[in-house]
Amino acid sequence: MDAELFPRARSEIAPGAVHVPDWLDAREQRELLDDCRDAARPPAGLRTVRTPGGGTMTARQVCLGWHWYPYGYARTVVDGDGAPVKPFPVRLAELGRRAVTEALGEDAARAAEHDIALVNFYDADARMGMHRDSDERSDAPVVSLSLGDTCVFRFGNPRTRTRPYTDVELRSGDLFVFGGPSRLAYHGVPRVHAGTGPPELGLSGRLNITLRVSGL
Repeated sequence: MDAELFPRARSEIAPGAVHVPDWLDAREQRELLDDCRDAARPPAGLRTVRTPGGGTMTARQVCLGWHWYPYGYARTVVDGDGAPVKPFPVRLAELGRRAVTEALGEDAARAAEHDIALVNFYDADARMGMHRDSDERSDAPVVSLSLGDTCVFRFGNPRTRTRPYTDVELRSGDLFVFGGPSRLAYHGVPRVHAGTGPPELGLSGRLNITLRVSGL
């Protein structure tokens, strides 16, 4: 029998970390992709992130609400064209509340007034090293939405970049939420499977939309 005939199951990867497959339907994916394409246009558009040590991230990024740079937040693109950061869309605020409610329940959603979106674009060769989302002044849950190509999402623990970790396959439309004891867990993307996204979406590569609460 073909296992793909059966729906993928929701799963708790670690305490407070939940994967919900196929959470966004085809229409929602198209609308979110259109929003991301608009956000990627200059000014304050898609950029290459440079680290303090002089390296560059292979995934390119655009920020909404607050501009993230290693390792802080600003209201302007301080490491790019200097333009004011684009506003955080109401659509994403609503998606964030719905996502946390779905994954962790209504109590967790009450604290999740997201005001930051980091939109990362991965081509076939892009990767993201193990890191923690620790530049915020809030411990509210983080929401991750995937569009386009499938990736391997490596979700670890709050103590070390190394094992134990779990590799999760994130496909277009999938939701991943992490909060509570997993809020500061290390995570990364070691692999993107090129050409695996839904053809009807019209996206070559992978987009990840990460929603955070700044606490600023």
